[in-house]
Amino acid sequence: MIAMTDLLSVGSGGIVGFALGLLGGGGSILAVPLLVYVVGVRSTHTAIGTSALAVAANAFANLISHSRAGNVKWPCAGVFAFSGIAGAAAGAQFGRMVDGKQLLFLFGLVMLAVATAMFSPRASAGDPNVRINPKIAWRLIASGLAVGLLSGFFGIGGGFLIVPAIMLGSGMATINAVGSSLVSVGTFGLTTAVSYAIAGQVDWRIAGLFVLGGIGGGLGGVALANRLSSRRAALTRVFAVVVVAVAAFVLWRSAPGFFG
Repeated sequence: MIAMTDLLSVGSGGIVGFALGLLGGGGSILAVPLLVYVVGVRSTHTAIGTSALAVAANAFANLISHSRAGNVKWPCAGVFAFSGIAGAAAGAQFGRMVDGKQLLFLFGLVMLAVATAMFSPRASAGDPNVRINPKIAWRLIASGLAVGLLSGFFGIGGGFLIVPAIMLGSGMATINAVGSSLVSVGTFGLTTAVSYAIAGQVDWRIAGLFVLGGIGGGLGGVALANRLSSRRAALTRVFAVVVVAVAAFVLWRSAPGFFG
């Protein structure tokens, strides 16, 4: 018999997958609030560990199509991702040391930062033929460590941070940064998930159902994105408003635990 929790897990994963397919980076920011307040995962740390695993799986799935389209700059993506593994591992350790209610409040603040970034359109300029060199490599290593730390601490994919960081570090075009970012989103998410899994803070059943829903939602999001490509900026801003509303709810619910 299918439990209500299973249906809510699939449905929540579908929402996140749809947002990712439609808007790209930043869509996974809703995963933790959905797991806590909709699915009913009681432990914030378990929600973060489960979210990290689901985000990693979805990122690697989407990476396949971007790689086939030639959008991934593998040398730059590899340097950024592998330098960020240490940051993600350290961030996950720090995150597990913070009280769950305090961590959830801080997560709400990060959601506001994500929404702010979404209101600012990205510049599409850049070099589609960029090649890595020592100067670019060092910039990618430094930015990868910093972004990995934040990604691991909050258990998020970090696409909203990774894309501009890769563009700043390498000078590549947006489409290449989006495709290349998925290497890091998957790698950081997997690193964080492993840390939480070792501590027994991953709900494998919910994670599997969340990914299943995310695949279906992602296909729908991509299909709609292709039909509404000219309105992508407007859709991103609408989603940013939704993120602000969810962030306000998270901050309201977790504030007593943070300040108490």
